[in-house]
Amino acid sequence: MIASIGKELFLQKDYLKGELVQTIYFGGGTPSLLNTAELNTLLGAVAGNYALDTNAEVTLEANPDDLTEGMLRELRHSGINRLSIGIQSFNDNILSMLNRCHDSGTALSSFWRSREAGFDNITIDLIYSIPGLSIKDWGNSIRQAIDMAPDHISAYTLTIEPKTVFGHMAAKGKLKEVEEDTSAAQMEMLIDMLANAGYEQYEVSNFAKPGFQSQHNKSYWHQRNYLGVGPGAHSYNGASRQSNISNNNLYLKSIHEGHVPFQLEVLSRSARINEIILTSLRMTKGCDLNGLKQKYDFDLFAHNSDYLQQLVEHELAVLNDSVLQLTRKGRLLADKIATDLFLTHNPEDNK
Repeated sequence: MIASIGKELFLQKDYLKGELVQTIYFGGGTPSLLNTAELNTLLGAVAGNYALDTNAEVTLEANPDDLTEGMLRELRHSGINRLSIGIQSFNDNILSMLNRCHDSGTALSSFWRSREAGFDNITIDLIYSIPGLSIKDWGNSIRQAIDMAPDHISAYTLTIEPKTVFGHMAAKGKLKEVEEDTSAAQMEMLIDMLANAGYEQYEVSNFAKPGFQSQHNKSYWHQRNYLGVGPGAHSYNGASRQSNISNNNLYLKSIHEGHVPFQLEVLSRSARINEIILTSLRMTKGCDLNGLKQKYDFDLFAHNSDYLQQLVEHELAVLNDSVLQLTRKGRLLADKIATDLFLTHNPEDNK
């Protein structure tokens, strides 16, 4: 698999058209299972085939139980300069329910070992809206996170997908999804506590200390071009989106034969407009209506004037100098508001 991903990096070397690569992200599974020799092989393939910024942000997603002292030392020497630790919770009962291999003690020790190893840019993941997670327990997890003082915190609601263990349990009535009011209350508690601790909510699910916003994730939200390699990886170049097949065996076979197995979606004008609406409204900076009009000749205000007025009247959004920004209350409904504003998709519209 490592050899095939390295070969795909070569096969895809023209995708970014010589653009400077400013971020590298090892994610989409459990990349901390890779040893440093394997990581170095992939980093070498990037450096050998792309224009790589010498100050690139290089992130590795890691399970807490994988971050031993020895591995952390090697990661520091390999060029990884940012860690994303999947802590999820500091409650052992919740971790057990989520089928996590680590406990709260391991989560804490992995973080402090990472600091001792010299990592000065660490983000942790937390999950809320979990069945059985009380407001008190959620507050305790947030306080524990604040005491650790990571540089960045991402917090997501638990998503129950149909073909997963939780999905099957929910279908059988053994697991009840958390009510929206409870989920919103947990999110508002998170926003308040992190704001008081000096974290800026720069995107709906992401909070950072000054200077530590995720440069990699911001590239998605600002519609910058990116290349994803490996099974199931997605790429975007402004005009189209492509996704590699998820089947490992078929992926390996295709790469061995010298071609990348992907599905291509050419983005219509309406799809590109909707992408900007969706991603920009998740950011606290909001959606630049003048920029949208200049780039795509689309006037969002004229197209949705009544709905936008309702958002402002209900204090879900503000309109400042042609920039539409969701309020704190509105950000709780960001995806719903964005989809309500979407331009009707027209397959013939390929301007």
